[in-house]
Amino acid sequence: MKMALFKAMQLLATAVFLGWLMIWIVMPTRTYTKNWSPKLRAQTNSTYFGRQGTSILIYTFPILFIAVIGCIYLHLVKRIGNCRRSIGDTVAWKRPVLVNWPLGIVSGIELTFCLMFLVLLIWFYSKYLSTNFSKLQPSDDGQELWKTKLDAAAHRLALVGDLCCAFLFFPVTRGSSILLLLGLTSESSIRYHVWLGHITMAVFSTHGVCYIIYWVVTNQMDEMLKWANADVANVAGEVALLAGVIMWATTVPRIRRKMFELFFYTHQLYMVFLFFYLMHVGISHFCLILPGVYLFMVDRYLRFLQSRNRARLVSARLLPSEAIELNFAKSPKLTFEPLSTVFINVPSVSSLQWHPFTVTSSSNLEPERLSVIIKKEGTWTQNLYRTLAKPLVHDCLHVKVEGPYGPLSKNFLRYDSIVLVSGGSGITPFISIIRELVHQRATLNRPTPVVLLICAFKTSADLTMLDLLLPISGNASFSRLDLKIEAFVTREKSKSPSDDAQNIIRTISFKPLQSDTPLAPLLGPNGWLWLAAIVASSFVAFLLLIAILQRFCIYPIDQNTNAIYPYAAKSALNLLFMCICIMATASMAVVRNKKGNSKEAKQIQNVDMPTPTISPSSWFYHADRELESLPQESLVKTAKVHFGGRPPLKKILLEYDGSNVGVMTSGPRGMRHEVATICSSGLADNLHFESISFSW
Repeated sequence: MKMALFKAMQLLATAVFLGWLMIWIVMPTRTYTKNWSPKLRAQTNSTYFGRQGTSILIYTFPILFIAVIGCIYLHLVKRIGNCRRSIGDTVAWKRPVLVNWPLGIVSGIELTFCLMFLVLLIWFYSKYLSTNFSKLQPSDDGQELWKTKLDAAAHRLALVGDLCCAFLFFPVTRGSSILLLLGLTSESSIRYHVWLGHITMAVFSTHGVCYIIYWVVTNQMDEMLKWANADVANVAGEVALLAGVIMWATTVPRIRRKMFELFFYTHQLYMVFLFFYLMHVGISHFCLILPGVYLFMVDRYLRFLQSRNRARLVSARLLPSEAIELNFAKSPKLTFEPLSTVFINVPSVSSLQWHPFTVTSSSNLEPERLSVIIKKEGTWTQNLYRTLAKPLVHDCLHVKVEGPYGPLSKNFLRYDSIVLVSGGSGITPFISIIRELVHQRATLNRPTPVVLLICAFKTSADLTMLDLLLPISGNASFSRLDLKIEAFVTREKSKSPSDDAQNIIRTISFKPLQSDTPLAPLLGPNGWLWLAAIVASSFVAFLLLIAILQRFCIYPIDQNTNAIYPYAAKSALNLLFMCICIMATASMAVVRNKKGNSKEAKQIQNVDMPTPTISPSSWFYHADRELESLPQESLVKTAKVHFGGRPPLKKILLEYDGSNVGVMTSGPRGMRHEVATICSSGLADNLHFESISFSW
């Protein structure tokens, strides 16, 4: 019964989406331009798509309806149970078909949808041109026909860019119900945002260049300074294009990796881009891309509200490999799946930067703790490590957390065996998987897959990362979990006798402050229902406000043939009403649930931690080493360590027994590509590749 309900909701959402997409497809056709478009423009002087209410109904409402249906679906899944797909449903489509391309590792289903989208763009543009060119005639002022065609071609390029921009913001909406409804996560979808961003800016840039050429050849360069009161505002379009080009330029991989701060800060220009894009085309035309922008605004404001709270940081563990484990107190009501991510901000390091990290704890095994591991690599992580490594008193460290965001279900449980391949800090996503398997096996007494962990490290000091496979309390047991660890140290020929003395994990405990709060679900345990209520109620309120605006402010002025309500003012008022409705409804929902979270926070006791018995100036202490080491030492000793070489992945994977083997890899790009190539080679049909890392 419940599966039939889930299928029915998925089919309903799919039908609504296909109907919305069909509207885009028929736009360039003669039927639309001859019959539908004139009716939409009947009561407006706009160059674009008619009355705002009609545009919202056609282009915005269907996607918001899908988002609400998705929220209800996810709430039912969470309450009733997981909906894991069988292997046969997706194995052929998820197998990598492209590796080592600029797009990275691309599966069959991704490649299919990419090609379909490109075909749609090409057909969309070519159909527009053929429909428009067939009606073009030499102008009365003697302008050559090719110039008129250039004008038409440039204008239609903007519509192609609108189609790309309509999808651009869905992948970066972290708390999106639509992504989870499709079986995606915000982290795995970032690559789609990158692809769409490149196409969008390429099309919009070509659109701008074509118009500049057109103005040059027609001696209309003064058009670049035009801000029409009731038509397209060219100046606003130029500002939006400039902001977009600056963002686009900093996405070059070399710039993004070496100057991440530059990339991060310039990407905040998206607000400038959207505002002046709205001023450029007007609110009626902006409705074409409004669904994605609207859901992104809801998500962004909820994340802003969550980021106002200081998280209660219980402890930090510093490893000889220059990695840090941060342990936060959390509410037992905050549940998440393995491979989830959180975004962390440390104001003492940078007040503006937020960085994503994989959650290493299991909400089932550790109901009152959330842990992340941070490897010292970039500027931000180096500054954080230096801050914690100072031999000074650490009363507290102010940290803000957004999330967690993660998958809908534990798909790795569908395999009989799992091969986890990691390089360096890439082991962190697998820690949460192994801890969840410990819970499934030891606590719930359920059958779990056989696990082979293949991890590569640069030095033997990095082997201490294996000590983090168990939670800090050390009260879990691996005895019932079929786990085999193959560790490879690539830059050392053998283990140094002094390594054991140096490889000591140092622990820092932090004093709890009243201003710090345990991590809790922002919208409570029924968060998906609250999100559906926010989206629906804010949209209804927005419609009511713009109806009042239209009836009592805009309509009386537009009725006077000698006066037209300024498009810029109308667009700005609509944007203001939209923000007010989203902020009001989201704030009320958060305040309503915050009362319950505050009561629970007072009842949550400090997480059981070894406390220092020496002076505060020596809060780096090793007294807890004996407690931590008992289960972990035996675990590390069971690992087979190889020195002086990289793991022979092809030999290990192709010789691995099992009819249903899931292969996950996380780490350097070369390692991921090598594993993907092996799994897609067809030499072993039992290997099912699961990509969990993102790289440009």
